[in-house]
Amino acid sequence: MPAGHPDLRPGVLIVRFAATRAFGKWSALDIILAVIVGSNLIRALTGSAPFLPTVIAILLLVLLHGLPATAAARWVWLSTLTKGASVVLVKDGEPDEAAMKGAGIGQGDLRMALRAAGHADLTTVKSAALERNGDISLIGR
Repeated sequence: MPAGHPDLRPGVLIVRFAATRAFGKWSALDIILAVIVGSNLIRALTGSAPFLPTVIAILLLVLLHGLPATAAARWVWLSTLTKGASVVLVKDGEPDEAAMKGAGIGQGDLRMALRAAGHADLTTVKSAALERNGDISLIGR
């Protein structure tokens, strides 16, 4: 990184590997952009930074944010890097405890997803997965 420019890589890694549920449906880049935009807006509104140049810089950041999003839609490896991958939690009606633990999903979370999808228990479920956006999807038998 050139001198004077912040290195965002640690922030991306921290947010990317944080629990999916902690940040809802936002990607790591979305969260970092929101923090940067919020921080800069506060500086512009409090007068600690010039208003118009700061707003122009924020608009540029928002426009540039679209580039990785477009690239992630084109290249699967980049999409997986920035948004993560789905995790199979239940296979053939049997919960994968290791996968659930690794994804930060407990039995209560799984039961809630079952009820929300209209299933009484795992006997009616072929598979369940924690999707990239934090939702748990179910496929019935």
